[in-house]
Amino acid sequence: MKKTEKQKVNKEMQFKGHSQRTPLLMMFFLIALFFFFALDLVLGSVNIPLGDTFSVLLGKVPLDESSEVIIMNLRLPRALAAAFGGAALAVAGLLMQTLFRNPLAGPFILGISSGASLGVAIIVLLFGGVSAATLPQMLRSTGFLGSATVAIAAFIGSSAVLMIVLFVSRKIDSNVTILILGLMFGYITDSLVTVLIHFSDPEKVKAFSEWTFGTFDVRWAEISILVPVIIIALILSFLLTKPLNALLLGEEYATSMGMSLSRTRSYLIVITALLAGIVTAFCGPIAFLGVAVPHLCKGVFVTADHRILVPGCTLLGGGLALFADMIAHLPGSNLTLPLSSVTSMLGAPVIIWVILYGNKLGRGVSV
Repeated sequence: MKKTEKQKVNKEMQFKGHSQRTPLLMMFFLIALFFFFALDLVLGSVNIPLGDTFSVLLGKVPLDESSEVIIMNLRLPRALAAAFGGAALAVAGLLMQTLFRNPLAGPFILGISSGASLGVAIIVLLFGGVSAATLPQMLRSTGFLGSATVAIAAFIGSSAVLMIVLFVSRKIDSNVTILILGLMFGYITDSLVTVLIHFSDPEKVKAFSEWTFGTFDVRWAEISILVPVIIIALILSFLLTKPLNALLLGEEYATSMGMSLSRTRSYLIVITALLAGIVTAFCGPIAFLGVAVPHLCKGVFVTADHRILVPGCTLLGGGLALFADMIAHLPGSNLTLPLSSVTSMLGAPVIIWVILYGNKLGRGVSV
């Protein structure tokens, strides 16, 4: 049997088996997701008893009335943003790793994050007389429109890069070329951000830097947009599991099955831009979740079947994001760590593990 045929058989074998343990693993990750969700509501600078937390969620008045304000106005929207944001980044990373057949591809590989950063840099660095401390308060004090200013700027920036990538993708057949061009677009936008930073005063630069740290601290106005968009994009991702599986078997095989490569590629790019762009717009750039979680999922389920990986990444990504958010807020302390530094500390060891042992520890570890 030829080498290419053996590889194709190996890929097909990854779509079979493990049917007995898969539901158990899914149930475990679902329970873990709810567990970390509850912990994220309970733990913080002020630890709230679990009983009071459930009383607030059930609409009852807790013994300490301040607990209701903390949970409903701060922690519940933050936990929802973490759960859905982590799921979005994980699935977006999975789509990009499959499309480009690159185990180190992530949701921001096409320059989406850089485009969002440029949009925010233009807004924040050109705000006159606004300090790092007063910018968030000023934006939120003006209601929904004010609170959405930075998010709109980020989404416009990421959408502009997306339009360029989509235009190029229709002219070029090679995924590798699109990957390289996406990286180049990212470098161009990053250079423009650097120029803006160079000519801005320190207070504005500090305000922009705080946005780049990433945070799930959003309000209900942002949640009302963030969650529905992510749900729709995740559903669309699951509907594309069959084309994704076909891509793993090679472009020739996918074409022979009647799949349009250019159309599928456009769908995947748009969905990834939706998932990564909306999270970046409201939460800032959050590192490593999109790169690390798909590998963890493939290693745990030992499969390349996207019918398993898409829901698996949704649960695992949401759970890890909640765990990272809980660590970032340092329970029992008034200090807060930059979220991206926490996700990097969690994600970087996974990438090192993939590089050193990925080929030895299971068929599903790399694409």
